[in-house]
Amino acid sequence: EGLGVRIDLGAAAVATCIDEVGIGFMFAQVFHPAMRFAGPARKEIGIRTVFNILGPLTNPAAAQHQVVGVANRVTAEKVARVLALLGTTHAVVVTSDDGLDELSISSENSVFDVSVNGSVRMTDYPLNVTAVGLDAAPIESIRGGSVADNAGLIRRILAGERGPARSITLLNAGAALYAADVVPSIRMGVELAGESIDSGKAASRLDALVDLAQQLSEA
Repeated sequence: EGLGVRIDLGAAAVATCIDEVGIGFMFAQVFHPAMRFAGPARKEIGIRTVFNILGPLTNPAAAQHQVVGVANRVTAEKVARVLALLGTTHAVVVTSDDGLDELSISSENSVFDVSVNGSVRMTDYPLNVTAVGLDAAPIESIRGGSVADNAGLIRRILAGERGPARSITLLNAGAALYAADVVPSIRMGVELAGESIDSGKAASRLDALVDLAQQLSEA
């Protein structure tokens, strides 16, 4: 939203964004109305609850390819097993030793790789950022700030700025490309994500999404 993307678009408008731009933002409160009632309670509680787990598992889009980040290894394994039971095509469930619910450049990561192709296949393995050709960095180096600060950081990453923020972006984008079966490994996904940024394609897709989402919101 801070980048100018309208996040409150309905299903038809998001579908148009995906068809024409390749990206669509699905706001949980619009597409998953039941979660709207849980939102205020979650904020008031202020800690992780079962809703952090239920959200990805009750995705109304029934996503067959996805990266799901969770807070710890025990939960990651449980989520992976549930996704296998739900018949996911390819899901990558990740957690980091430093507590991030995504792949981290600051610690070891655990990856639960789930695919269903006639039979369920689930493997788990550690992943260090250096194994995919990126540099490790302390967690403090990627901490965000205000909405304006974070939006500016995203723009700088997409403009090709080097550093820890780019590394964690490439790492998680690489996992997404792998889960989507665009590439055969996370490392190759990292390389492809880097090419997308450095060619300017990633930034142009964001600009196109901003423009189209604004147009659709005014229609």
